[in-house]
Parts: sequence; C-alpha cells; structure tokens
Amino acid sequence: MTDFPRAEYEARLETANRAMHANSLDAILLASEAEVRYFTGFRTQFWQSPTRPWFVILRRDQTPLAIIPEIGAELMARSDIAEIEAWPAPRPHDDGLSLLKDRLGNCQRLGVLMGHETTFRMPLNDVFELRAALPAEWIDATDIIRDLRMVKSDREIAYIRQICGIASQGFARVPEIANAGHSLSSVFREFKRMLLELGADDVPYLVGGVDHPSYDDVISPPDDRPLSNGQILMLDTGATLNGYFCDFDRNYAVGTPTKSAQRAYAKLYDATDAAMEMARPGVRACDLFAAMAKSMDTQNSDVGRFGHGLGMQLTEWPSLAAWDETIIRENMVLTLEPSIGVDGGGIMVTEENILITDGVPILLSTRAPKELPLL
Repeated sequence: MTDFPRAEYEARLETANRAMHANSLDAILLASEAEVRYFTGFRTQFWQSPTRPWFVILRRDQTPLAIIPEIGAELMARSDIAEIEAWPAPRPHDDGLSLLKDRLGNCQRLGVLMGHETTFRMPLNDVFELRAALPAEWIDATDIIRDLRMVKSDREIAYIRQICGIASQGFARVPEIANAGHSLSSVFREFKRMLLELGADDVPYLVGGVDHPSYDDVISPPDDRPLSNGQILMLDTGATLNGYFCDFDRNYAVGTPTKSAQRAYAKLYDATDAAMEMARPGVRACDLFAAMAKSMDTQNSDVGRFGHGLGMQLTEWPSLAAWDETIIRENMVLTLEPSIGVDGGGIMVTEENILITDGVPILLSTRAPKELPLL
C-alpha cells in the first residue's frame, strides 16, 4: 500500500526514463529517503537510523530494482517495485555493496545525485570502493531529479493543501495555549499536541522564539522562560500528512507590542504581497527574492533567502535567493519567507505557503492577519 495509485509512480518513472535517454544514462542510483520514496512509495521511519543503507536503481527501459536490507523487504513488496534484492543488514563488511557491484557491473554511464541540497546515504568508504569497482562514468543526475520533484502532481498538492489547512487551524488556536506567564517549552508541547489532534500525522519540525522587542534566535530548543508583556512570540511548524510537509510560521504579540515590532510586521506583510503579485510561471526564483527585498528596502538577507520549495521535504528546490535563477513553473509549491531586523533588537520572519498556477497564486496556508495578532 502506497500513498498514491500505481499510475502516479508509473508517470514519474516514465519521465525519469525519458530523461535518462536524453542524457545517455544507463541507470540512476538513488540512496536518499525522499528520492527512494518518490519513485517507489516506500515510506518508513527506519531512515532515522543510520545503521542501514537503502538503494533503488532506476534502469533505462527496465523496471526499477530495490537493493535494501531484509528488514524492509516486506514493506517494499507492497510498493510498486516488483524486483527486490535484500541482504541481512547490518553487515558492515558488505552492506549491499556486492549486490550493487553485480547489478551495476555493465553500466557505462551512471547517474548519481551530487548537487546542492542532495545527499548520498552510504558510508564514504563504500562509495570509494563502489566507484573503483565499476567501469561506469559517474554523472551528476541532480537536475533530472530536481526538475521532476519541483513540479507537483495534483495528488501531491492535495496532501500539502490538507496539512496546510491543519496547521492553519492550529495557529488560529494559539491564543488558547500561549499567554503571559506560559513557558515557551509548554507552548511548543501544547502546539504539537494540538496539531496531532487536528489530524497531522507528525510534527517533526517546530521552531520559534520569543523576546522583546522581538526574537533573535529561531533555531534553539525552547526553554522554560515565561512569556511576558511586550515580547513577540513566533512559531514555525513543519507538520506532515502522508509524508508531505507544510512549512509556515505565525507571529504574536504578548500584550502590547512595540511600535518597531508593528512596523516590521507591516513591512513583511507588504513584502509577501509584492512576491504574490509577481509569482507567476516564467519568473525566476531570484526575481521573487528581489521583489521582497525591494519592498523592504534591503538588498540581502542574513538567512540567505526569502523562501524555498516545499513538498516531501521541509525545504526543497528552488531557493528564493539572489543567486537562484530557477524558472518558476505551474504547480510548484513555494514558501514566501521574508525576514527583517527590528529596531531595538531582534528579527522578525513571516512565512506563507503558495501554489503556483497559470494565474494568481493560491494560498495554501490561511493568510496571516494584516495586523500583528495579540495574545
């Protein structure tokens, strides 16, 4: 049983096969969770353990081959992969290596993900040994997989829309769990619980911050400091449903916010509007960055970008950054995430999730209020 019907995976494989022909690749070797799941539907928490590697070989004009630990063979058999070879992992002296050598021995041009935002989940010593043993030339297949995954199918969009709706409901109820005197750690715990009760499968990502006149750290674990009047609280969640993420945040003033916090929030709201006005097929990712930067009268971002792609992973290609010239296409799902410094100290970040259409983009997250919400 997978998250999509067989036709969805067949379409992905056929597109990959055409790309292999166009790039004269005999095969593509996949060894990362998102790519394996994208082509097979194999979804499991076992990827969290570093003990066992997992491989799928996309073979030109043939069905894919899974080379995986024996413990995953039954689940993989429920996917759309008919050919599975397994070994009793962990077996450090040969964790699938001999199987890979055998099955790739006749390959002349092998595609492997080597580019930005990719990983090859295999011990480096095994990578060196495999590369030395194979006659194949190793070719970077990042662009092939990137182009496939950036544009979402209707079913993928439906999952993202649904989890965005769940998170939007949760954010609307934050005043029930966050007020002056509540600790940041308790707010985090209660917000996760709320999202699960609303229907999220998991909340693997929840970050945020709180401070006066605004927060300056959005990646540290929450502590037990109580919220107090004049602070800004920010929560940013990546909840999941059927393996697909939402990723957006909300800001709240605890009591009366400072004028500087209100001004920053208004600038961020306008910056998001500027990006929404421009977000159409044919513009570049860097154009959206520039539109937000111009709206806020800045030329750069301390965090490097003002948004990114979204889907099976919390952050995906492209980056809404000055250096990314990726052409925006219909059915991409993007986050718009401008950030700005706050006079008197701290930063502020806002984020929305949008779907690119052939016209006006569609908000998948319920738009944040135009005025800074008060707790």
